[in-house]
Amino acid sequence: MNHGQQSGEAKHEDDAVLTEFLGSLMDYTPTIPDDLVEHYLAKSGFQCPDVRLIRLVAVATQKFVADVASDALQHCKARPAPVVKDKKQQKDKRLILTMEDLSKALREVSASSGGFDPHLSIYGVNVKHPEYFADSP
Repeated sequence: MNHGQQSGEAKHEDDAVLTEFLGSLMDYTPTIPDDLVEHYLAKSGFQCPDVRLIRLVAVATQKFVADVASDALQHCKARPAPVVKDKKQQKDKRLILTMEDLSKALREVSASSGGFDPHLSIYGVNVKHPEYFADSP
């Protein structure tokens, strides 16, 4: 068996797996509605009549949001808890996710990079607080 024949068989298997996966998207209802995905894709100039592709984008978006939320939760848990004097509030162990946690999660870099470099950001999103100012009357 030569190399060209092997790569042709592997390509055929990959195509079969991809076709099966895309077919399974027809039975799956993603968290993000198809209409919402279509709206934002249309705003960016992309239109596709294939529902499978719309759902693929929805699944990828859902995974992105879940990963960012999970990372933000880890930052929230790592943050030192404020000292509470009221015993009633001490029993309440709810975590409060802040914009700072979300910003850190979105800026997170791979462990191998050796420090924060905005060009190596995993998610490619840089969240900045808006500059606040007061207008004089």
